[in-house]
Amino acid sequence: MKSVVVRFPGSNCDEDMYYALKDLGLAPEFISAQSDASLDEYDAIFLPGGFSYGDYLRTGAIARFSPIMASVQAAAAQGKIVVGICNGFQILTESGLLPGQLMMNEVPGFICDETELVINQKTSAFTNAYTVEQILVPVAHADGRYYADAETLQRLEDQNQIVFKYAENLNGSENRIAGITNEQGNVLGMMPHPERAVETLLGNTDGQNFFKSILATVAAQGVN
Repeated sequence: MKSVVVRFPGSNCDEDMYYALKDLGLAPEFISAQSDASLDEYDAIFLPGGFSYGDYLRTGAIARFSPIMASVQAAAAQGKIVVGICNGFQILTESGLLPGQLMMNEVPGFICDETELVINQKTSAFTNAYTVEQILVPVAHADGRYYADAETLQRLEDQNQIVFKYAENLNGSENRIAGITNEQGNVLGMMPHPERAVETLLGNTDGQNFFKSILATVAAQGVN
């Protein structure tokens, strides 16, 4: 399979994502957010964390207008895997690929820590390799509080779109939501950083099965 990491001006987790994908066999390449190239040759598209365009407006609100986002939208419509981590999650909500909004943490300030995540949807394209109930994953955000109206929250619950929940609600997210998918299940956004939990040297490999799940999903689709 082939994957691609979109680099926005202000991305700062792009290298982390690239090396996690490379080490786990997802054959990544970089592409600039300023490109309007097709993403048809890739099986999975990753929008990394950081501060796209400085996040001087709402986080992700400017990045949604990047030329590459038309190709990301097209890839999502084709059923390709699309993943947004942290700022990438914010961009996915701003661009309408995922419902809801990421807002300022309930207690204002930047959270840099590790947190326990409950795997709420164990058969998704992003969790099928896990055999445990909870994982430990780094978080680093100031605007990570997930918000949606009551109707949307109920729909997310009813349609099993909530993939990850915080074991303890560190940022005030509605229903402890840490990661969700679209209705089709091929687009995922999450605030925690699985790409920072793949190295034995760093003492945490709980993120490895996130990427192995994607590999298994793509393989099941018949893509090499």
